[in-house]
Amino acid sequence: MLWHDILIQQLINGLTLGMVYALMALGYTMVYGIINLINFAHGEIFMVGAYLAWGLFVSFASRAQGIGLLFLILAGFIIGMAGCGILGVAIERVAYRPLRNAPRLAPLITAIGLSFFLQNAIMLVYGASDKSFPSIFPHYSFTIGRTSVTGLQILIWAISIVLMLILHYFIKLSKLGKALRATSQDLKTASLMGIDVNRIISLCFLLGSTLAAAGGVMFGMYYNTINFHDGYIVGLKAFTAAVLGGIGNVPGAMFGGVVIGLVEGLGAGYISSQWKNVFAFIILVLILLFKPTGLFGEAGRVRTKG
Repeated sequence: MLWHDILIQQLINGLTLGMVYALMALGYTMVYGIINLINFAHGEIFMVGAYLAWGLFVSFASRAQGIGLLFLILAGFIIGMAGCGILGVAIERVAYRPLRNAPRLAPLITAIGLSFFLQNAIMLVYGASDKSFPSIFPHYSFTIGRTSVTGLQILIWAISIVLMLILHYFIKLSKLGKALRATSQDLKTASLMGIDVNRIISLCFLLGSTLAAAGGVMFGMYYNTINFHDGYIVGLKAFTAAVLGGIGNVPGAMFGGVVIGLVEGLGAGYISSQWKNVFAFIILVLILLFKPTGLFGEAGRVRTKG
């Protein structure tokens, strides 16, 4: 392949990863934008979504044919997103809400503890070995010159874009979205104005967790294997994406996720795939050194514009 063919192919691969990171980054940015908490358990929620879909696919893939496979994929997304949405709300209510007025170090340590707890819980329930996703999506690709785009990559792009647009317009136009933005501006004042801040914070965890679950299902379908510790690494990359875009800024998180994915794809293609996990953390260090509020402005508030 010529150098420009390799470049285009790696950009396509990186964009696919970037979409997954963007969905994950939205959960980090919304939670931090409202309660100033870095939810380090978010990566494990991502992986729970992947495992829930894997269980469904393994159970029914051999019985489904044709259009039934598409319904099975849809059911996998629904079960993964619903299960993780409930898990996210439960985590907020049980682990984070009692610590809302505690020193900021306490919920941070709790988030790290939850991350390790969920990792080990997944390992105990599903085992420590890699789990293989059944190949239930039709194998076809489009070839342009010497580069190719698979149907699965197009599906990942389409689902990610639709989910991100839905979230953007929900926050921007809906009554609950406006309440979410008001709560991120000033939690106490929002409460005095009649907004049920507990409900809004739970909504924030619900939305972030469902998006992470969708990313987890696509991650498993794309790589065909999952492991209980995958969510930890992906979560750190998504957090880097949120910081890059300006944590608290919804479009910034989307942009940051895509950039991290593209950088990882190009780095894996031109330098070494063994170093692909390093590139995101180099970006994190550089952003924290030179522009800690991110590329899209003020950090710490849920915003729909840069």
